[in-house]
This record gives sequence, C-alpha cells and structure tokens, in this order.
Amino acid sequence: MNQTFHSYPAPAKLNLLLHIVGKRADGYHLLETVFRFIDFSDTVELSVRDDGQIVLLNPIDGVEPEQDLTVRAARLLQQASGATQGASIRLTKRIPMGGGLGGGSSDAATVLLALNHLWQTNLSREKLMELGLQLGADVPVFIFGKNALATGIGEKLNEINLKPAWYVVIHPGVHVPTAEIFKKFAGRVLTEEGSISIMRILETTQQRRNELQQVVSGLYPAVNEVLSELKKYGSPLMTGSGACVFLECQSKEEADKVYQAMSGKYKGFVAEGLNSHPLLDIV
Repeated sequence: MNQTFHSYPAPAKLNLLLHIVGKRADGYHLLETVFRFIDFSDTVELSVRDDGQIVLLNPIDGVEPEQDLTVRAARLLQQASGATQGASIRLTKRIPMGGGLGGGSSDAATVLLALNHLWQTNLSREKLMELGLQLGADVPVFIFGKNALATGIGEKLNEINLKPAWYVVIHPGVHVPTAEIFKKFAGRVLTEEGSISIMRILETTQQRRNELQQVVSGLYPAVNEVLSELKKYGSPLMTGSGACVFLECQSKEEADKVYQAMSGKYKGFVAEGLNSHPLLDIV
C-alpha cells in the first residue's frame, strides 16, 4: 500500500492550578483547574488507508496496540461517523508518560481532529469533544483548543486569556499513577467551589496551588526534592497528578537560566506558553 503521511503536533498542557471541590457518586472527583497549552509536543503522523484497518506502526513498549489511546481514538471516530477508511499511525513521543503533561490525551485528541479532517467526516468540535471524553477526562480540552478554566471532572470548559509566559518543566524521574493519587486524596478536606476568583489567583504564582501536590510529595520524595530545588527561583507547582514540576517565568532568558542551573541534575525542558492549540483551525 502506497502511504502518504501527514504530520500533526500533539502539545503538552500544564495545570496552572488544581482545586478539588467535590466528589461524584461514581467516585470521580470534581475539579477547578486551569489548562495551558505549551510549545512542547509529541508528533502524530497519519496515513489514510482504504482497507478500513487502524494500524499503529510503532507501539509503545508495554502498551498493547489495541489499548493505545491513538488506536482507540481512531476506532471511536470510525464508529461514530461510519467512516469506511482506516489509518496507519506513527507516533513520536517527546512528552514523558505519567508526568501530568497530558501526552496520551493530547495524542488521542490530535488523532480525532486530524482524522476528522483527513476522512472528511466533518463532525463538529462539540461532537469530537464528546468522543474525547469517552477516552479520558483530559482529552476534551485539547479538542476545545483554547486555554481553559475547567470544572466538573475537567470536561466543562470556558476559554481563559492568559498572559505570555515561559515555563521550566522538570521531570523527577518517577511515574505517578493518577488513580492511586486521587484514592489517597479521598479523605481530605475539599475546597469550597468558586470561593475565590480564579483570575485573581492567576495574577500571581504565589497564590496558586495544586491540591494533589501534598499527596504526591509524601509518596514520591523525588517530586518533593524538585519542588524544593525550584523554590530557589520562584513558586513552582506540580502539574496534574504529577510527576512533572514547573516554574512560570517572565522571559525565555529567565527560563533558560533556571533550566541551566537544574539541568546538571534533572531532565526537563523549557517551553513557551501558547494562546491556543496549534490545530485550533482544523475543525
């Protein structure tokens, strides 16, 4: 089969704050969080097939191809749209797994957005977001395409304007399982929903908090160590349920300087905050 591949970015996200405000009967926690896209991406390459098959050409070690979110996303779009075409998928991972940067969710969202375009299935952004939610709570924001204040389990999204910023992101070298962290959090006191203006909290990094950070720091000393090291330069925060820790900086120069100081001991990267998802206009 003669295959022409099209290349698409799947950007990482940061949670600039994360409050836990409640719990549903099904065990899912209710959140208030602010998602920001950053200029650091996986790459998803797609080629349309006429035999209807979905083939992941480079499966991730330890993940069955059928369980991979990119394959599941493509199959879900086939079912929802009645598309008879298939796709070959090639994935280049840069976003660390289990780091709280949303890599797997972003890859799945990019597959939904790109195949909706390539297969000409023409589903609306809202429909694609509904499909995304079946794959995971973080998938819809990548389809929504704008930095967002998220509530509910992370699926109720409102666009939020964020000032330009650069980020130093450090990976402590541990893989943090999300479900375990929420389970450990279960008995803690919940924040009052909407009690403080989110916009006011965002004005200064000192006021922001991630309520899962304390749980993760207690279980993973490596995360605590990175937070302590970055505190020398400002007010760092863990993203999502961990493990990555980030520091917001005013300029690339400032971010580069902090990263230089950290890079002898830790792996990570410097990235610019984006105003929107690079594939915003594809739908």
